[in-house]
Amino acid sequence: MTATIQLRHLINGVWKDGTGSAVTSSNPARPTETVAHGLQASGSEVDRAMAAATAAKHGWARTPAHERGLVLLRAAAILEQSAAALGLELAREEGKTLTEGEGEVLRAAQILRYYGNDCDRAAGGIYSSPRRGETIMVTRKPLGVIGVVTPFNFPIAIPAWKIAPALAYGNAVVWKPASTVPLLAMRLAEALNSAGLPAGVLNLLIGPGSMGSSIVEHPELDGLTFTGSTGVGRSLASKAAGRGVPVQAEMGGKNASIVLADADLDLALDQVMLGAFRSSGQKCTATSRLIVADEIAEDFLTELGKRAAALAVGDPTAPGTQMGPVINEAARISIQQGIDTAVAQGADVLAGGNPYAGDLAAGYFIAPTVLELQGHRSQDVWSQELFGPVLSVRRAGSTQEALDLANDSEFGLSAALFTQDLTTALSAIDEIDVGILHVNSESAGADPHVPFGGAKKSGYGPKEQGEAAKEFFTHSTTVYLRGGTNART
Repeated sequence: MTATIQLRHLINGVWKDGTGSAVTSSNPARPTETVAHGLQASGSEVDRAMAAATAAKHGWARTPAHERGLVLLRAAAILEQSAAALGLELAREEGKTLTEGEGEVLRAAQILRYYGNDCDRAAGGIYSSPRRGETIMVTRKPLGVIGVVTPFNFPIAIPAWKIAPALAYGNAVVWKPASTVPLLAMRLAEALNSAGLPAGVLNLLIGPGSMGSSIVEHPELDGLTFTGSTGVGRSLASKAAGRGVPVQAEMGGKNASIVLADADLDLALDQVMLGAFRSSGQKCTATSRLIVADEIAEDFLTELGKRAAALAVGDPTAPGTQMGPVINEAARISIQQGIDTAVAQGADVLAGGNPYAGDLAAGYFIAPTVLELQGHRSQDVWSQELFGPVLSVRRAGSTQEALDLANDSEFGLSAALFTQDLTTALSAIDEIDVGILHVNSESAGADPHVPFGGAKKSGYGPKEQGEAAKEFFTHSTTVYLRGGTNART
């Protein structure tokens, strides 16, 4: 057993105990094991954090970009040096395997490094003026105080890809992570604080979901970036819009992978397995729908079912484990109910489907599940996001039918296409309405130097990551620059 860690909040550069109700972070593989414990923040802490950020924002905005970047680079080095230890804490708190946990910490460091070096990229632009003696410049300025609300599934990487650009572009931050993963949030804040971030520039508040509304409704807020469920995202965006506060929101996904008859089938099997079951399917970009060409469906699905059934499910900190638990009991129950409903609606179970017995029944484990849906009648599992290791499958009689099925969703975050035909791939780029399209790789995955975000009801506001982040975390000022009369002698 590892000692329980005390949870605290970072307000104006000082670590403080909360004044709210108790909050406990438990190990989802062994729910009786407490990982971290403390008191949640209350409304008074929200006010103090917002006041601290407001007081700090002007000084931070005036800090040279290279100095701001240096803080992020030092924080990246701290995470890299601690990756093994933090990866273990992440596995215990969130349920990812140890390899995935350490990899996520290193991805957070990579994101900090990318934005730490942003000071060496273009900061604005110069345009020609139609008037003599004048130059037109476009400069960027930070919004001010940014509210950051993040989910449980990537407890350090998603916060990093929001907080790093916010800080790099000169904003101050008030951050509320998911209350199920407060420890990794505290570790990221510790790294930034230890790296020399001035007091008040980053404030961490651990609290209930309702605290997101408190942040959005606060009069000092200048912008909100959110990742989470569609329902919560729409609610926060609506409240922010009523106050004229800009919002960047990444929400739901029901991502499809298409495997056509000419695909490299071994590659497709490997990638579909990773997309559907890595991180226990708890990714907004996870593969939750699969469309397979009729000609290859029988053999492909037989092999897919065998691979899913053979996955090593168990303690995510144990060597050899390939898939851990889902985040909590509520998630386990909801996902299993979704599976049961699919079966009741006529789905055929190709793998998984039933709750675990024995040792795994004590944790929040869901068996890797593959469900084949017959015909094209409406079935809930095809349209509703279960956010777990559940893959629903349909067969397609033509490439066009496969593309149509991929678009058969109100969401449009990510998709994957497996084909060796360049013409088909080019056609899919035009036809599949998503923010991210992978050709011959899994639907999950994002790099920090390119835009990330969805189409349709998966996203709201500007995209995240890369230079796209600048469109949200800053606003432009167009400057018409003309000097006085130049007297020559």
